Amino acid sequence: MSAEARKILTQYWGHSTFRPVQEEIIDTVLRKEDVLALLPTGGGKSVCFQIPALMQEGTCLVISPLIALMKDQVARLKKMGIAAGAVHTGMHRDQIESVYSNCLTGKNKFLYISPERLENTAFLFVIGRLKINLIAVDEAHCISQWGYDFRPPYLRIANIRELLPDAPVLGLTATATPDVAQDIMEKLKFRSKNLFRAGFERKNLSYSVYRENDKSGRLLRLLQDERGAAIVYVRSRRKTRELAEILSKNNISAGFYHAGLDSHTRSRRQKEWMLGTTRVIVATNAFGMGIDKADVRQVIHFDLPDCIESYFQEAGRAGRDGKSAAASLLVNNNDIANAKKRLAQSFPSLEIIRKVYNALGNFLQIPEGSGKDTGYDFSIADFSRQYGFQLLEAYNAIKFLEREGYLYYIESAGQFSKLFIPLKKEALYRYMVENPGSDRLLKEILRSYGGIFTDYVNINETQLAKRAEMKREDVVKKLSYLNKIKMLKYIPIRTRPQLVYAVERLSVKNIGLSKENYQNLKIAAEGRLQNLQDFLSNTIQCRSQQLLHYFGQTQHKRCGICDVCQEKNKVELNELEFAAIEMAIETQLKSGPKHLYQLMAGITDFEEEKTIAVIRWLLDNSKLIRQQDETLKWYNQLDLTFD
Repeated sequence: MSAEARKILTQYWGHSTFRPVQEEIIDTVLRKEDVLALLPTGGGKSVCFQIPALMQEGTCLVISPLIALMKDQVARLKKMGIAAGAVHTGMHRDQIESVYSNCLTGKNKFLYISPERLENTAFLFVIGRLKINLIAVDEAHCISQWGYDFRPPYLRIANIRELLPDAPVLGLTATATPDVAQDIMEKLKFRSKNLFRAGFERKNLSYSVYRENDKSGRLLRLLQDERGAAIVYVRSRRKTRELAEILSKNNISAGFYHAGLDSHTRSRRQKEWMLGTTRVIVATNAFGMGIDKADVRQVIHFDLPDCIESYFQEAGRAGRDGKSAAASLLVNNNDIANAKKRLAQSFPSLEIIRKVYNALGNFLQIPEGSGKDTGYDFSIADFSRQYGFQLLEAYNAIKFLEREGYLYYIESAGQFSKLFIPLKKEALYRYMVENPGSDRLLKEILRSYGGIFTDYVNINETQLAKRAEMKREDVVKKLSYLNKIKMLKYIPIRTRPQLVYAVERLSVKNIGLSKENYQNLKIAAEGRLQNLQDFLSNTIQCRSQQLLHYFGQTQHKRCGICDVCQEKNKVELNELEFAAIEMAIETQLKSGPKHLYQLMAGITDFEEEKTIAVIRWLLDNSKLIRQQDETLKWYNQLDLTFD
């Protein structure tokens, strides 16, 4: 590792040393070799591509599926004084052209794009004229149909490599099983398979599963026992509000967050929680990506996550400061049945998907053969109500249409209006002198927003109106007029979700689903649900060991702090003693069920009290079954039911 890399790390990130495997990843990328980096949540993935990009001439192309994360990273880079831009679905055409222009003139060191952009003609024209020093693929598991968040546009990354033969690829993900990791490297056409994996073990984080009929009561007890910051994950927007109200009534400071809130409310609630004004945030999984809060003491899943990958990533947001933290998962008798029902609803039939597609065109009044690259304000609730679809049915159908590349659904609206002045300063000043009616507003814009002559900036019309002593509606009218006469470029805030047609509206008979986007996804989803069931039901093996084994790491001792280990600790045996006695019991019962006295008579190498304690623990945790005739039977299969 060169001194230059450490200098950049200190200059921009304030650290004097790298985290585990970061150095090896950066070194390999600088040798122009392909790399897949498996780093846990909060493990410093961005440093692995940002530092080598800064060390070389040219631009780093970053492909990410998460618009919110793109915006967050671009904002952070700009705050550090590093020029960066992002292009994604839902942006205004003028905004996109501005980002491309800054790349072509060498101003932007980083270009973030969504994977859908890879087949856009304008993008391909720009990328062919840029010197790309590295292709960074964030959330790389999205390229694998066996991963938990498969996105077909990721498959186009391999094609872009042909245009950029000298640029190595760095794939980054926090959650990939060994099979998915191999699939990622194959799909990205790695020239050499360099796989770096940081240890996923979190020694300060305890994982616990609570089987509860009264989940709200358990939630209150957990939050009352630990006073620090917490995230509570639920599956529905309605429940975020309901639980936050319950917590507030019990003197626990709480707010709620979901993608359906307007952008200013989301921003405010996130800020209040980050600053500690609000202690607990109750949220859907829309909350968390890009959140850098080290002192989260608890992450509580009030509802089941989608899969182990989601759980591990979300739970990993606790205890990033290295101090003790807890990840708690609450489950009751109905949860697995509901999960299976949701899985079935997540795969509507082709007939339903076609009906939804046809209804969307009618709802938005788009004739066949038109609508391409056009965004439309869209309320899925109004749409479902008008055409008689169940909300979840319509949502999942739209998601399949999105995977096939017919359209995109942007659920959260923009956070700010945008403003850019494409003129030279002299031309603007001349206009201000000749048009005194616009002089005050333009002066306030120039005072308030730096960098407005080089890139789009976020503006707030209400604040601008106060500073210019105008009404907000007059500011909007004036900006719209100045935009019309091309004195500036003004993109008003979009307050509603957007539906964007990637291709013109087609005849419904031309709407189909590929095997990769439907059948294979369903098989993989069923497997992930079974893995989650196994995790919930396995009260024998340490929770941390189970999670690490799932991600391909097996050489770890039990954590000693999860719910399973805490039960074992009560037996007052060390791990080796417990394992030896357990094996002796299993060996005795392999020949068939035995009464307790028969079992005890066959085990003579251990103290009787210790053997009894292990038997009691195995009975309590359903690994031994007491039959009607009072004999004990070894239960080889995991019990998937809950008492």
